[in-house]
Amino acid sequence: MSTKLRAGVVGVGSMGWNHARIYGELANAELTAIYDPNPAAAEKAVRKFGGTVATSLDDLITRCEAVSVAAPTALHYEIVMKLLAADRHVLVEKPIAETPGQAAEMADLARARGLVLQVGHIERFNPALDALEQRLNRPRFLEVTRLSPYPGRSLDIGVVLDVMIHDLDIILHLVKSPVTSVDAVGVAVLSKGEDIASVRLHFANGCVANVTASRISMKKMREIRLFQEDAYLSLNYQKQSAKMFRLKDGKIVRERVTIDKGEPLQRELHHFIDCARAGAQPKVGGDEAAAALELAVRITRQIAERAPQRA
Repeated sequence: MSTKLRAGVVGVGSMGWNHARIYGELANAELTAIYDPNPAAAEKAVRKFGGTVATSLDDLITRCEAVSVAAPTALHYEIVMKLLAADRHVLVEKPIAETPGQAAEMADLARARGLVLQVGHIERFNPALDALEQRLNRPRFLEVTRLSPYPGRSLDIGVVLDVMIHDLDIILHLVKSPVTSVDAVGVAVLSKGEDIASVRLHFANGCVANVTASRISMKKMREIRLFQEDAYLSLNYQKQSAKMFRLKDGKIVRERVTIDKGEPLQRELHHFIDCARAGAQPKVGGDEAAAALELAVRITRQIAERAPQRA
């Protein structure tokens, strides 16, 4: 294996474009091939970031050791299974697949072949989350809000699978306890699927999480507020900033939180390549992504069951 791992990208829409950009910059990877069903899109990315245009997925496989998949969710299973069967390490954008069953098959195949299957839950690589994890001690209550303007993309899925799934993954990671109940509501406004969703999760260890997501907001907001026995922590993913308040000697005092800021996607892809080179387990593998997907699907089904029938 060369010092730099040969990397490729499948799909150069808005997310795949940024994968190509970063592979062109990483010290531990070499962008070698890009495949997109629209050859003009692949050619444009190659001119900007390097590599060559692959004429097919099979062609890309012959040129790469590690591949980012940024195709529509409905295509993830077919593409990823083919890449894994060809012994290629894979980073697939979230959600990992359309169904938990597909996700489990993908995770099982990667495990059986000794390959890295990482899933693009990018907030796990946000420096603000690092700051929270260093101060975490038995969370009791979480309030998570994620708002954004209408994206004009990923409209094949609702807001839960589009963006809330990031927060579901983080919550499961932080709480580390089984979900005992889900109470979800959502509304479709501009899309076929829900554009706004609100969920309350109860966990076996007594923790409660309130989660809100909207993709028809006039502003952007990505925040998590966490309450534990000894402190309150507030994180802003977008600004990569944090506040912490703790009870000391009967008084509430604010503690300084220093964050080493950086681009989460760059950190994510660097981690993927390092894991692929070392054969190490990534922060967000197939099993973790499958758990987040299973919870997201449970939420979307409840929203659909409760939604009034359109005339």
